[in-house]
Amino acid sequence: MTGVSSELPEPLHVLAVGAHPDDVEIAIGGTLARLVQQGYRVGIVDLTDGEPTPGSPGPEARLREAAEAARILGVGVRETLDLPNRRLFDSHEGRLALGKVIRRLRPQIVIGLAAKTPLASPDHQQAVQLTDAAVFYARLSKWDQQFDGLPVHTVRKQLWYQLGFASLELPPSGGHFVVDIGETFEIKLRAIRAYASQFPPSKARLFQTLEAQNRFYGGSAGFEVGELFHSTHTLGTRDLVAQVCP
Repeated sequence: MTGVSSELPEPLHVLAVGAHPDDVEIAIGGTLARLVQQGYRVGIVDLTDGEPTPGSPGPEARLREAAEAARILGVGVRETLDLPNRRLFDSHEGRLALGKVIRRLRPQIVIGLAAKTPLASPDHQQAVQLTDAAVFYARLSKWDQQFDGLPVHTVRKQLWYQLGFASLELPPSGGHFVVDIGETFEIKLRAIRAYASQFPPSKARLFQTLEAQNRFYGGSAGFEVGELFHSTHTLGTRDLVAQVCP
């Protein structure tokens, strides 16, 4: 396992999980940058190093790109697990590997992939199951031998993000919300461009599509640009006016 930092003096507020380097930046990079600006401790875990992949000179280059993207977002903790790209499967070993990270970094909130991505990597669907299971495993007691003696940790809230551009539809249920990324959208784009091996000029269309998606999500909530999240819990408020008319 490699990363920007292997230990934290304080627990994280938010931990975002992706199957590959750049998943998190594409989906919720603006939100993570905004959280950092607001003073929250934020971390990223990539389940694989994304290698092999077309256009990349090798794993070391991808890790450098991931570190630079994290720096641009302001995220101080980024780790890469030793799970195999293109052959990522929901396994007991993978669940434990991510569960150990959750126990060590102790985030209040874990954000992971929401669903499979048709015509894109099947690793994404496996990451959904791995993340859900790892959040559950992290809080199980009487399993010290599986977790190297790390203390149990209960994640307070789990959220999910969409990754893909197949549809510009909002979920039919009320268990979703949009985060305003008007102040950090350009930071998000810079972080994605840090993956120069993955997004050469020939893939400029991706940025146009991403902007259209973020503007659609933002506009649905009255923002200029936004990022969509899913929650299994009904979201409530103690200040109706502040919530409805921010």
